[in-house]
Amino acid sequence: MADTHAHSKNAHHGAKTGLLGLAVGAVGVVFGDIGTSPLYTLKEAFSPHYGLTANHDTVLGILSLVFWALMIVVTLKYVTIIMRADNEGEGGIMALMALAQRTMPKDSKSAYAVGILGIFGASLFFGDGVITPAITTLSAVEGLEVVAPQLHTWVVPITLGIIVFLFGTQRFGTERVGKVFGPVMLVWFLSLAAIGVMNIRHNPEVFHAINPWWAMQFFATHGGHAIFILGAVVLAVTGGEALYADMGHFGARPIRHAWYWFVLPALMLNYMGQGSLLLLDPKVASNPFYLSVPQMVRIPMIVLATLAAVIASQAVITGAYSVARQAMQLGYIPRMRIQHTSKDTIGQIYIPWINWVLALAVIAVVLMFRSSTGLASAYGVSVSGTMLIDTLLLFLVARAMWPKARRWVLPLCVLFAIIDVAFLVANGVKFLDGAWFPVVLAIVVFTILRTWRRGRQLLYEEIRKEGIQLDSFLPGLMLAPPTRVPGTAIFLIAQKGMVPHALLHNLKHNKVLHERNVFLTVETLNVPHAPKDRRLKIEPIGDDFYRITVRFGFMEVPDVPLALMRSCDMDERIGIPFDPMDTTYFASRETIVAGRHRGMPVWRDRLFAFLHRNAAPATGFFRIPGNRLVELGAQVEI
Repeated sequence: MADTHAHSKNAHHGAKTGLLGLAVGAVGVVFGDIGTSPLYTLKEAFSPHYGLTANHDTVLGILSLVFWALMIVVTLKYVTIIMRADNEGEGGIMALMALAQRTMPKDSKSAYAVGILGIFGASLFFGDGVITPAITTLSAVEGLEVVAPQLHTWVVPITLGIIVFLFGTQRFGTERVGKVFGPVMLVWFLSLAAIGVMNIRHNPEVFHAINPWWAMQFFATHGGHAIFILGAVVLAVTGGEALYADMGHFGARPIRHAWYWFVLPALMLNYMGQGSLLLLDPKVASNPFYLSVPQMVRIPMIVLATLAAVIASQAVITGAYSVARQAMQLGYIPRMRIQHTSKDTIGQIYIPWINWVLALAVIAVVLMFRSSTGLASAYGVSVSGTMLIDTLLLFLVARAMWPKARRWVLPLCVLFAIIDVAFLVANGVKFLDGAWFPVVLAIVVFTILRTWRRGRQLLYEEIRKEGIQLDSFLPGLMLAPPTRVPGTAIFLIAQKGMVPHALLHNLKHNKVLHERNVFLTVETLNVPHAPKDRRLKIEPIGDDFYRITVRFGFMEVPDVPLALMRSCDMDERIGIPFDPMDTTYFASRETIVAGRHRGMPVWRDRLFAFLHRNAAPATGFFRIPGNRLVELGAQVEI
């Protein structure tokens, strides 16, 4: 349960820059989403949708709910407890899913159920990735309406322009822009705190909201209607899951320190300041954030808020790339072209297909809802759903892996689950008002992920059914061996022990066999980075035939030629004299034909065929040079 860094480079970086430097970096990247929540949380709570009046007891009740939501959900659940569940230093729902599955028998029903949970949580995350850029940018630009109401018609066009610019510049990478993220967000949080302190002096009694009695009094006064208000309160904790997801980049300690001593106080001071202003003048409920800003600095604050919104959006977009890469490695989505945008940091990647699908979805959402208030109805479902799944996975991990801590963690998981369910119910009642969008989006993404996973299983079953066992094929082949030519042939196979189609085609058409023949399988482990001693496994099977297994972690970029170079350094008895210029890679590329009454409905077969047809070739994904590659086709019916 110790906090560790997954990457040796990160550890070196941490030693070089120190805790303070990493904490500043975490402020710039990790807290963007939750840091922009003051823009719209109290505005939504007092919107006409909920019918609340900004009187003394109601304001203190809402502030108390916001404070305790931040303390229980973010501080206790994510920062204090769930960050202990690191998968070799990495966090996020996919890492937590892999960690939970590691405690269960492979291919068991429980492992399957955990996989379903994790994949649906990842699907909800993509919904969050669509809504966050839209709502944060819209709410920031809506400050123009406070300064000049006649600019109302320009809010949506300006928002769309910022979003197009944001997604259009992704291909250049975030390394340069990322250097200013930390300082900008430091200024943002300091501004939040300063504005809060300036407004609190009007009504210092808002600090009474720290007493949970006010939250309980709010529920007692409003009865069953009070639970629906949680649909607005949850907006204060959106982005809490990002603290865990980005743990691998900075480590748990810097994130914890930044949250405890800087981000949390700044957020609460601002919320208290907005509450103090509401007690002074209930009319500011139309936009408590911007109306709490002194008139002379509102325009600079709009600019700063827009920059903070862009940074928050950038963090979510980058997170979508990371989750997509993990899902690719774990076999849940088709392989896609990945571009590396930094020579120094392997984690900085750009996935064009994910980028432009997200961009189109965000633009559609802005045009559909046209205001942050409209989007607030849609926002909470994906966040509360993801948080509930995190709680369930945490329960499984704590029960199996934390024998000492589980005595107090498991009861807390019950509390977290009750709160998560309450948030989910509060947002679920807004289904027709916009909450349907992230639900539908998550179902679509989930269907694609499950179809790809199931389709691959069916494809491998068909290949195995029609294939020939390698152990029986090779002895027969060597009874009358074909002509052998110099060099090494590497046959990529997904199924161990089967004769690859590419070898059969090569024998049939070219009637030759290479001097050395390697049957190569690439595996992805359920850890972020494969240990060096497990990276490469070489099994000689006689007559210069070899079985090689190359393993990568789910956070790694698979580079097969680089991994094979290690064989040159291994013991001469099991190593292979691997010369990249004298090596040819052979791969099969299957064409999928949808069949009736098989493992999936025909429409899912056709969806899988479409995904398979448009997936990036495994050879490119594994960084195999095109000038050393021979691809041979095969048709498979599933």
